[in-house]
Amino acid sequence: MTQPVPIRFVETDLDQLVAQEGRIALLADAPGALTPAARRLDRATKGALSRALASAGFGKLKPGEAMELAFPSGLACEAVQLVRLPKRTDSASARKAGGAMGRALGAAATLVLAESHPRAAEVAFGLALRAYDFTAHKTGEQTAKGPVAMMVAAPEAVAAEAAPMAAVAEGVFFTRDLVNEPANVLTTHDFAARLAAMHELGLEVEILEEDELLKLGMGALLGVGQGSESPSKVVVMQWKGGPKGEAPFALVGKGVVFDTGGISIKPAAGMEEMTMDMGGAGVVAGVMRTLALRKARANVVGLVGLVENMPDGRAQRPGDVVRSMKGDTIEVINTDAEGRLVLADVLWYAQERFRPSGMINLATLTGAIIIALGHENTGVFSNSDDLCNAFLKAAAVEGEGAWRMPMGEAYDAKLKSRVADMMNVGGRDGGAITAAQFLARFVKSEVPWCHLDIAGTALVKADLALAPKGATGWGVMALNRLIAEKYEARGGAK
Repeated sequence: MTQPVPIRFVETDLDQLVAQEGRIALLADAPGALTPAARRLDRATKGALSRALASAGFGKLKPGEAMELAFPSGLACEAVQLVRLPKRTDSASARKAGGAMGRALGAAATLVLAESHPRAAEVAFGLALRAYDFTAHKTGEQTAKGPVAMMVAAPEAVAAEAAPMAAVAEGVFFTRDLVNEPANVLTTHDFAARLAAMHELGLEVEILEEDELLKLGMGALLGVGQGSESPSKVVVMQWKGGPKGEAPFALVGKGVVFDTGGISIKPAAGMEEMTMDMGGAGVVAGVMRTLALRKARANVVGLVGLVENMPDGRAQRPGDVVRSMKGDTIEVINTDAEGRLVLADVLWYAQERFRPSGMINLATLTGAIIIALGHENTGVFSNSDDLCNAFLKAAAVEGEGAWRMPMGEAYDAKLKSRVADMMNVGGRDGGAITAAQFLARFVKSEVPWCHLDIAGTALVKADLALAPKGATGWGVMALNRLIAEKYEARGGAK
């Protein structure tokens, strides 16, 4: 997998600055409040640094934004990047500042001058996230980015603060890699194998094959994948870091490794992006990796349904009726509304086997949520104000956009079928909501539950402050924080 760029935290050494090659990045705010390192650079450049900080260009920068001095006279480095960041700032601005450094990061060594900045660890986290680059399928010699050294007043303390963030960054990268992979590489076999390899981190991983799924009665999930050469699978990942016997929190992900729409085939334009239709499963995998890496003191189970939705002589047809593991029958009106069929069975299995204390599912489920919320927010649907509010708070702290959407009986009524217990679609109006209502039928009333529709946030076509265009890894940070604050706080070590 793509590894985050390594960042070393070192003591401030003013004598090193003038001879430093590569790049120097400096956190600064106003020209009248230069740090010792900034003053040393300013003297070496005969005042060029202070003039830049006093310029109108720097004055227009918002916290976290940057400008550059290229090939500054008096210094050996090729550029000094001036990143605006007051000492009194928030986490989002600190990460954005790191993101500005990560965007500019190349093969040259980079020295970041953070000195005694209280948000140095957050800056490093933002740098690592933005420096991500998916190059697995590019030919030719690939040049590693960095290395990066960050001068701080207390290296050991900052490194300790940054360590849990490094685990989160690796989880985000794992998710991005999965979502970015083409479907001829990330088959259901390959996906399951990558998850199975995480047993080395302490996760218990099981792979349920088609014969087992058939015995369990997962007719809804199996119907989706029956037109593909890739067999359908369910992967179960358990992290047992909390008190023995305590009910786990469950994460459930849609893992459609490629979605043609099936017999209800999608238009050709844009279909190549359907490699990301396993984004929900990718996020679940990334969170589980993070929890294992940082030895989270909570019991969490991650379940993903892996299928491929293809048109074939054996493929599911519009008008077919399938029976879910719960026992309810479903009239398949549109084979392109397949993710909810996968989730229906995995949600029910999660509850029947694990009796979770709460449950969140993630899926790139509907185009309708993109129409409603664009690419800035994930749609959040829930039967529990407590769980929903806790998640929204965690998402806000992590800067991951999320917005609660309504649910209700009027939407649910749209799923009534003439020949089965329900239809898998409820019409174009309120499409994201009726999809959530469908999933709610497979959630027991006593289980706190959220459905996250990440169709608009899992993959983007333009660069973000903390991610290049492509897979974002949205949700790993928010879910990790939710588990830390809501579930670890009440638990203990093994």
